[in-house]
Amino acid sequence: MPMSQKQIREHIFAVVINKVEEQDEGKRQEALSEFMAITGTAGNASNKVAELIPPIMHELYEKWITMFIDRLLETVDTQNIELLCDGLPDNNAALVLAYIMFLESARMEKQIEEDLKQHGLATSEDNDLGDVAANYIRSQMAKIAEDASDDKIKGNA
Repeated sequence: MPMSQKQIREHIFAVVINKVEEQDEGKRQEALSEFMAITGTAGNASNKVAELIPPIMHELYEKWITMFIDRLLETVDTQNIELLCDGLPDNNAALVLAYIMFLESARMEKQIEEDLKQHGLATSEDNDLGDVAANYIRSQMAKIAEDASDDKIKGNA
């Protein structure tokens, strides 16, 4: 039985948001600490960045995922999308990878930068903390893509 567009949207949204937000607070803090160590950011910057990221991230992820779903439905035949919405691990990983590829498009790079600036995570000389937060967001998206790719290879997305 064919899925409705609403069912397709809900499925894709759930798959992507679950992958993007699967980290618990402890893992998030650990990732922030590792990122700060790699970038040479000292002091309590990770705590300040951590305060900035949680409410912003969910709102932005929702926006970007919705934009992804809209674009996917505009450009790909619904029957083909439906094949990816069967809940199988490989297809869930494929959806996450398609989302990450969408985020890496020139259009979305510009959109992401605009959204980060709107939420006080601008990347200007006067906003070092914003640079750190924006770079952290980008590094986490790259890690999610890597994890999804690994899951697809292993067959357990």
